[in-house]
Formats: sequence, structure tokens, C-alpha cells
Amino acid sequence: MTKFFFKCAFLITALFIGVLIGMQYANQGIVDMKGHEQQNFTSPVGVNQNVEGNVEASFLGNEIDSKTLTEKKEKLEEMKAFNVFSSIGKVIASTIESITNKIVDVISSLI
Repeated sequence: MTKFFFKCAFLITALFIGVLIGMQYANQGIVDMKGHEQQNFTSPVGVNQNVEGNVEASFLGNEIDSKTLTEKKEKLEEMKAFNVFSSIGKVIASTIESITNKIVDVISSLI
């Protein structure tokens, strides 16, 4: 039993060290591919809201105006996009809810 325990502990330790070494190699590969070392990588998409309430967004370093965002939002609202999966999900949810309510009513009437 102790021999099995030591084998398992050795394998877990070896795999953990392997994962740490792999993470170090991956980090070094990212730094080499980028060409310079930077402590924090910038996110590709950023959305901020300033004190005045204006939304500032950036996508891959390109600034997007809040006017553009509001225009796109208005276009989407005008289109009233129809999502088949969403409507199917709503129908299934309402069906399951009504069945559950009927079952609870029947059980509560028996009690």
C-alpha cells in the first residue's frame, strides 16, 4: 500500500512540475512571438463608461464612438431580430413551468 502511495505521489509531483514547465515555455513563446516583454497584455476589446455617461469602446486598438454604438443598437431594435433557438427555449420553459405547476397543484390538493 505504501509503495502504491509513493508511486502515485511521485507521478502527481512529476505531472505538476511538467505543467509548470509547460506554462513557462508557453509564456516565453508568447514573449518571443510578440517581440518584446510587457508585464500586462492589453485586452482586444474594451468598453468603458466615463463620468458623463458616454460609452467609450475600443476593438483591437481602434476607438469606436458612442454614436456608432447607439446607431447599431437602434438598427438592431428596428430589425427586431428573430432567434429561433430563443423562441424554442421560451416555449419549452413555459411548457415545463405549466406542467410543474399542475403537478404541484395536484399534490397540494391531495395533502
